[in-house]
Amino acid sequence: MKTYKPYHVILFLVAVLLILAPIVWFVPKEGWAIGDYKIRFLTFEKFSNPAKKVNKDITTFIADVDTVLVEKEAEPLFVDTLEKKVMGMPTGGKLNLESATHIAFSEAGLNRFHSFLTKLEGAAIGRKKLRILHYGDSQIEGDRMTAYIRQRVQEQFGGNGAGMIPAVNVYNTISFIQKVSSNFTRYTCFGGEKIKSKQYGIMNSVGRFTPEYLDSAERSKITAVKEAWIEIEPSKSAYSRTRNYNNVNMHYAGATKTCKMKVYHQGNLIREDSLIADGKHHVYQLDFPQNAGKLRFEFASAISPNILGFSLEGDLGVQVDNIAMRGSSGTFFGNIDQSLASKMYNELNVELIIMQFGGNSVPHFKDSSSVRNFTRYFKGQLQTIRRLKPSAAIVVIGPSDMSRFEDGMYLTYPLLPYCVDQMRKAAMEVEAGYYDLYSAMGGENSMPAWVAKGLAGNDYIHFSNRGASIASQLFYDAFSSEYAKWKTQ
Repeated sequence: MKTYKPYHVILFLVAVLLILAPIVWFVPKEGWAIGDYKIRFLTFEKFSNPAKKVNKDITTFIADVDTVLVEKEAEPLFVDTLEKKVMGMPTGGKLNLESATHIAFSEAGLNRFHSFLTKLEGAAIGRKKLRILHYGDSQIEGDRMTAYIRQRVQEQFGGNGAGMIPAVNVYNTISFIQKVSSNFTRYTCFGGEKIKSKQYGIMNSVGRFTPEYLDSAERSKITAVKEAWIEIEPSKSAYSRTRNYNNVNMHYAGATKTCKMKVYHQGNLIREDSLIADGKHHVYQLDFPQNAGKLRFEFASAISPNILGFSLEGDLGVQVDNIAMRGSSGTFFGNIDQSLASKMYNELNVELIIMQFGGNSVPHFKDSSSVRNFTRYFKGQLQTIRRLKPSAAIVVIGPSDMSRFEDGMYLTYPLLPYCVDQMRKAAMEVEAGYYDLYSAMGGENSMPAWVAKGLAGNDYIHFSNRGASIASQLFYDAFSSEYAKWKTQ
């Protein structure tokens, strides 16, 4: 066996360094692309000046976020008024006059938001309903963030129920339980299977139990009746305001053949009816003298209508709808029937639209021009919303901090801060508000600290339920402080 002496080891190390030195010196920052693969190597700059891990301390400001909800379960579900017993009156939420964060507005955007606040304050008092739509990507799926914001808003300004829920739900959610027959298919405007009529409504998804037939001659040949069903009930894990509702409205469109429907309440048949088969948008309404509880809708038709969703509501106040679209960048409004969407916005009295996007685009940005291209297109979507509902206020919630694994550390995506700046600029230009979630949670490289405290998942992108509550409270603090300032003015 050969014996190695110390100088042998030294010579070996010197040889390795001589071989690697040219690579370290000449390697491009982005690495080498070989076919579909990318090979990266330590650059001279990183070799001579290695990055140091920065540990963000979020303990203090997290401790200052009050996420204790009112949850007044002991109060009666219905409140006596001069006219009748109603569900949805405010129970006295907590308004923060000061906020660690704020919503940025242009002067014109602030005027629009103040107009919304006037309507918001008068909704329950005037025995009216008002709607807030919360569109977003996977950061809000399962009613994450929206559920908490809804509870806060409804405590303070009135309202009950989860609002609009999809006909076919594919995400685990804390707010309701839904089951559907196996022949129901989900169609969306933002990915997966689509419908040619584009009758997605405001949820951007529909449920059908047969294929779509747009040709009248083809429709006439379809005669065999198919049956399907949908069950909905409150979830015990939902916030108190969400799990209590006494009005259930089913939105549908595209019914071209007789569709018989039976409705069961707590297992008992309470309705037997037919949907209107004129192809237009309609609402089938159910009102209950108590909490609605478990409902089952059974359908029988040769051709399915487009079930646009169900709205779970109280008698008055504010509805806050969670419209989550996994994988979406918020650039979907060109893929929906514009007249149908506008009609629903108006009929449902939509007065605030929250657009929480950007996270799905950040990992794919290659340079600053790709960021500007995205924000230019996103701005066009905001302008489309403005045309669909001119009176509604718009607030954009930008992406949170997101980390990628690089050189042994989780670091903020390089172009994320620039994306935040460009999205803020786009929001200002269309008279919308902008809430900087990235800065609110601590800014650059803050996500690892949230993960360490169990406030975000190990993907270094999505909040945990606890983290979502904190992020939502930070947003609501900014929201309520704007309301408080408006009141004093």
